[in-house]
Amino acid sequence: MGKKEGGEGEESPTVTTTLPLFESKTARFIGIYRAFASTIFVGLCLIWVYRLTNIPRAGERGRWAWIGMLMAEFWFGLYWIITQSVRWSVTYRQPLKNRLSQRYGEKLPGVDVFICTADPKMEPPTLVINTVLSVLSCNFPSEKLSVYLSDDGGSQYTFYALLEASRFSKYWIPFCKKFQVEPTAPEAYFALHSDVHDIKYGQEWLDIKKLYEEMKNRIDSAVESGKIPEETKNQHRGFSEWNLTVEKNDHHSIVQIITDGRDRNAVDKDGCRLPTIVYMSREKRPQQPHNFKAGAMNALLRVSSEISNGPFILNLDCDMYANDADSILEALCFFLDEKNGHETAFVQHPQNYDNLTKSDIYGNACFVTNAVELAGLGGYGAALYCGTGCFHRRECLFGKKYSKGYREQWNIERQMSTIDKSIQELEESAKPLINCNYEKGTQWGKEMGLIYGCPVEDIVTGLAIQCRGWKSVYYNPERPSFLGVAPNTLEIALVQQKRWSEGMFQTFSSKYCPFIYGHGKIHFGAQMGYCLYLLWAPVSFPTLYYAIVPPLCLLHGIPLFPKVSSLWFLAFAYVFVAKNVYSIVECVMCGGTLKAWWNLQRMWLFRRITSYFFAFFDTIKRQLGLSETHFALTNKVITVDVAKRYEQEVLEFGSSSIMYTVMATTALLNLLSLVWGTKRVVTDLELKALDQLISQVILCGILVLINIPVYEALFLRSDKGHIPSSVMYKSLFLLTLACLMPTY
Repeated sequence: MGKKEGGEGEESPTVTTTLPLFESKTARFIGIYRAFASTIFVGLCLIWVYRLTNIPRAGERGRWAWIGMLMAEFWFGLYWIITQSVRWSVTYRQPLKNRLSQRYGEKLPGVDVFICTADPKMEPPTLVINTVLSVLSCNFPSEKLSVYLSDDGGSQYTFYALLEASRFSKYWIPFCKKFQVEPTAPEAYFALHSDVHDIKYGQEWLDIKKLYEEMKNRIDSAVESGKIPEETKNQHRGFSEWNLTVEKNDHHSIVQIITDGRDRNAVDKDGCRLPTIVYMSREKRPQQPHNFKAGAMNALLRVSSEISNGPFILNLDCDMYANDADSILEALCFFLDEKNGHETAFVQHPQNYDNLTKSDIYGNACFVTNAVELAGLGGYGAALYCGTGCFHRRECLFGKKYSKGYREQWNIERQMSTIDKSIQELEESAKPLINCNYEKGTQWGKEMGLIYGCPVEDIVTGLAIQCRGWKSVYYNPERPSFLGVAPNTLEIALVQQKRWSEGMFQTFSSKYCPFIYGHGKIHFGAQMGYCLYLLWAPVSFPTLYYAIVPPLCLLHGIPLFPKVSSLWFLAFAYVFVAKNVYSIVECVMCGGTLKAWWNLQRMWLFRRITSYFFAFFDTIKRQLGLSETHFALTNKVITVDVAKRYEQEVLEFGSSSIMYTVMATTALLNLLSLVWGTKRVVTDLELKALDQLISQVILCGILVLINIPVYEALFLRSDKGHIPSSVMYKSLFLLTLACLMPTY
């Protein structure tokens, strides 16, 4: 059983005020796992010894291939050791929200919600407002809640959609709270509860669904026609902002308070106060750096400080809706705990998705990452900030350093200095805070706000906060608090992984390297845990080497592994079998299936030989000043036929991406080597080939099985998701060159 901190009793009001608001427990069987991991470490050491003591002599065939195997296996082993850091201290947290309600009642602090969007075509307005509506309807006092939408596209259609959502919220919020609706995103709710006959409150359900469909149709019609109804434009002065020229990357600052939570007349249909809703689009000019999402978040920090100034902040991607109505209350348990809450800078939830296929075809579920690895980092008090689904203490984002005896004070009545300002005055005072020139000569992007200069600004910012003395909490509830949209084509999935791995390797090769920046500031295990992700890019090289060199050597009859009859073979066999069996058990125990595990192995191979490989070189180019950082936005819109293939779990290729050329070339090389190697083993009457080459034949066989969808897309499929002929021709040309190269 895990070790618990804190009791569960609810005896009396006096005792309740001293009880913790959350409990922690360590994972079970840690001791058994450590013993098991030690045996694998011994096996790795034996493999390294074998490689070092059996290097072919100078002039012998395969000498350099052997040395390359030594280097690849040393890196694999070192990376495996790094992965153990997060399995050494796995800790799970559980908030006790009933105690929070008893202790604070209506005296809860304010919470500001930041939602970022950047392109109305790739991130449709109806998708965005579902996230907004889901948060507006959470179980939290409306007068303490403010929702800010940052629109980097400066689109009047996004503004129009938010205006429509604010009107619909007058009906949706009471509906959710009256019937305890979950999820509170209308699109997800109606998809989950699609039959009115299963609903006890059928008439209300029909009425609210009709209102939602009408709102959705109005928004979609405006976007498709490129025209917002004149009647609506005349009803809200905010549309006057678009009387000036507004383009995606060239527009002035826009701040519009759509619903003012201070106004006692801003009520829903039941007469209850509505949350504050604010639309913001920071100034963007073609020649001015805007620092992508980090710049938008920092602009939101300044604008919200002027308007609501909630001491706690939730930031969400525009496609990640609230799935648990109590998510805000649960997060506050970690911040408001009398004993440990004052040390907590942020509370990170895992990224979960609602559009995963049954067997997780693109490896998006991250079962083990969410259940084990991130919880392991949380055990060191160094949970990663992952950019969405994260609650922050505002002071920490403003650069405050932690000091012993710190206790934050907030005004529970929200008696802000801006209380007497009108909406127009607040808007006008906020606009200069998001002008292009505001941050010049300041510490924004350095010591204040999210840190600039890296595509994974969230990871770097979280590390910087922890190095100021703060701790962070990882919370993975049984019911996911937030659900987003996972990539549903292979190209989108690989591009996303390339962006992440490039940004993380940039972090490792910068002054923010955890072993340098975090030295003496965070636990050594946490430093290693960060590197589990920061070193994704360089781990591509040993993987690519293993996918290319052993098959080539098999073609030329050069053995690279010990004979089956040798005792050294046992070390290789044990490490391979033990690691993979444990990987399967771990995946299944974390909620996956055997097929999902197999799909993840395929995706790890694809990511490493493509996304991570290209990310490494792009990072080097950037370090040499040969390129600049770019932010690749993930498209959330797909066609009907692509969606159908995704549901059927058919891999979607459909383009001539260079990534597919690499994948197809390695797949064809391993197929050719398997056929040729099998022939060599079968026709060898003395069984020497069986003894010497069977390991390479097995390796090629495993890689061929992994690449079966690639062969299908190359030769068998005729749908639009197949691999184009141009990719096949390039791959065959590269394969020919590889086979003609001498093997040293």
